[in-house]
Amino acid sequence: MATSTPQPGEDAGDIKAVPVRHYGRWAVAAVVLVVVASLVYSAANNDRFKWDIFGDYLFSDRVMRGLWLTMWLSVVATVIGVVLGTILAVMRLSTNPVLSTISLVYIWAFRGTPVLVQIFLWAFIGSIYPEITFGVPFGGPDLISSNSNDLIKPITAAILGLGLNFAAYQAEIVRAGLLSVDEGQVEAAKALGMTGANTMRRIVLPQAMRVIIPPTGNQAIDMLKTSSLVSVIAVSDLLYSVQLIYGQNYQQIPLLFVACFWYLLLTTIFTIGQYYLERHYAKGNLRELPQTPVQRARAMAASVRFGGTGNSI
Repeated sequence: MATSTPQPGEDAGDIKAVPVRHYGRWAVAAVVLVVVASLVYSAANNDRFKWDIFGDYLFSDRVMRGLWLTMWLSVVATVIGVVLGTILAVMRLSTNPVLSTISLVYIWAFRGTPVLVQIFLWAFIGSIYPEITFGVPFGGPDLISSNSNDLIKPITAAILGLGLNFAAYQAEIVRAGLLSVDEGQVEAAKALGMTGANTMRRIVLPQAMRVIIPPTGNQAIDMLKTSSLVSVIAVSDLLYSVQLIYGQNYQQIPLLFVACFWYLLLTTIFTIGQYYLERHYAKGNLRELPQTPVQRARAMAASVRFGGTGNSI
């Protein structure tokens, strides 16, 4: 905001605030708006997009079944990754060299190889171990024995491939969050007689969540999209269902846009959930919470209505 300079003898209460006009900002916004409108108009009037076929298959039964499996697979893999990743992070920070080494090797192996390769390995593990047994190690009696192909079906291989890979990345995210908490607070908790578990639950984790939540949300969103890789082992997720349809009618582009639409919608829902979760854990760290999307839209509308008197960037 620009203000007029008070003249000698002029009362300070008579100063009039002059709003700053951001002409360059509005010019750039107008250019961007024209470009976006041109792209939308071009896509809407291009018959080769075949929007009628897009509409016909958007809510088809096969697409809906694939969508449901994608959502279920993403949630299960994310839960496995978050739980196992947290355990691995605690192991990595342990003073026990065996536990820390095992965690380090796990993270090194699963982060160092592509997730697609890991999915393939789980899908074809029967070629290495035809029988999977559980019992006393080193030649002891077997308590449970099962055929590998019966035990690890394609959907199980997909869950293992995605969840275990997620855990390797999540372990480093959680480790960074735990290390962000000042050691003095842990020492103070010990001085008060709190156990290690209570210190972690009441002191460390609530503060570490501010660091853990944002990258974990990004990982969850990435998991949603990465789940499309399970189509290579014939798991009927959203992408595989779309592939089966356009394998029959040869309408690849509109069917791929159907898949993109649902992935974008799910990603948007996940993003909104992540935003409110971050906002919740920011309460103890910020004097003023960030505006919600609704509040931001109202502020923008008010800025436009009153001539752009908002604060400059």
